[in-house]
Amino acid sequence: MEAVRPDPTHLATIEARDVSAWFGTHKVLDRVSLSMPAGEITALIGPSGCGKSTFLRILNRMHELIPSASLAGSVNLDGDDIYDATRKLTDARRAIGMVFQKPNPFPAMSIQENVLAGLKLTGTKVDRDERDALVESCLRKGGLWNEVKDRLDAPGGGLSGGQQQRLCIARSLAVKPRVLLMDEPCSALDPTSTRVIEETMLELAHEVTIVIVTHNMQQAARVSDRCAFFLAAQGTPGVIIEHGETDAMFHAPQDQRTSDYVNGRFG
Repeated sequence: MEAVRPDPTHLATIEARDVSAWFGTHKVLDRVSLSMPAGEITALIGPSGCGKSTFLRILNRMHELIPSASLAGSVNLDGDDIYDATRKLTDARRAIGMVFQKPNPFPAMSIQENVLAGLKLTGTKVDRDERDALVESCLRKGGLWNEVKDRLDAPGGGLSGGQQQRLCIARSLAVKPRVLLMDEPCSALDPTSTRVIEETMLELAHEVTIVIVTHNMQQAARVSDRCAFFLAAQGTPGVIIEHGETDAMFHAPQDQRTSDYVNGRFG
């Protein structure tokens, strides 16, 4: 199968402007602004409880699903606010996919059905001829095709943890998102599976903008182009202390707290 060339016009920059977030009256993020450039991997780093995962969920309108949650500010995808009242929620979800910390394939569905599940959820129609090609393409991009091509009708829940996570990546890619959000996608995986997922991310960055939350500093250094360091002092909401190119963040940070964190002196 001939490799599909990435479409540079499909790549998108996603930008948060003055984003604040609450759960009830508890403020968890305070005026966070961050640009995540097209075709790059941006890593969100920082100790637990500083708002990284909340920020990630805000980027594709998952935060608003929590009854007590509220937010202020805007999130722009190539300049268009995804929270604009005229924009459909499904449009945001189609353009901005999500891979969660714990692999969540649909266990009763086959591997092939899992890949295609997102199309049904977003109302995207694909004819039978295109469907087989799409399944193969997404599983290849997810780094899983060679392992499952002879058992596409087997249950997705029967795969190993690392394979399940790659299946979830393939499922996210089927709706052709412009941005892929990943919330600690390797935290439950063994080192070999982690390496495969990281290789997959590096290959995908040529055709989709990736934002990843990770507590693994070695992983952030290996895969990301730029980092944003979140921190919440005791009793205060999370803010970004520093952000920039990954090499600079790790080797010449501007803030001592950044240096202490990336070198394992706290957190």
